[in-house]
Amino acid sequence: MIRKATAADLPQIGGIYDAIFDQEAQGPVYTNWLRGTYPSLDSARQVLEAGTLYVGEEAGTLWGVVNLNGVQLPEYDRIPWTIPAEAEQAGVIHTLCIHPGQSGRGYARQMVAFCEETARAQGKTVIRLDTWEGNLPANRLYTGLGYRFAGATEFFFQGYIHEILNCYEKKL
Repeated sequence: MIRKATAADLPQIGGIYDAIFDQEAQGPVYTNWLRGTYPSLDSARQVLEAGTLYVGEEAGTLWGVVNLNGVQLPEYDRIPWTIPAEAEQAGVIHTLCIHPGQSGRGYARQMVAFCEETARAQGKTVIRLDTWEGNLPANRLYTGLGYRFAGATEFFFQGYIHEILNCYEKKL
């Protein structure tokens, strides 16, 4: 089941982030994130308060978390999007995370499908997202789900991470 997150979910959300950082400490590395900086409990709490944080849950245990909103980072202006959309028409997937111990079960696909359905219900006409160029599983996932690679550009993410992010789009 995928649902809106609650404050009670924050410890498990933090656990998902920690598990990703722990896995990456041993390799392979699929994010360019910084432990304790992003994603963190503070960033999750901010998204929770905005009402755009969702979690995947099975038998009381969270297997994933995502932020679905309409916030397009300033760098999105440098991407040659081909699906026209006014700002309010675009749903944006941010920080989609699956607990490493739950990978390979189709949860990321479920989360993306949920985001698409939710955005459609909100009147959005397109989904946009970005992922680190080195995140090979995510880059394969999105193209496999019908997302079009729209371009890549350097982001100064959260004001502390310089990275190249690949941007994708899909008409809803």
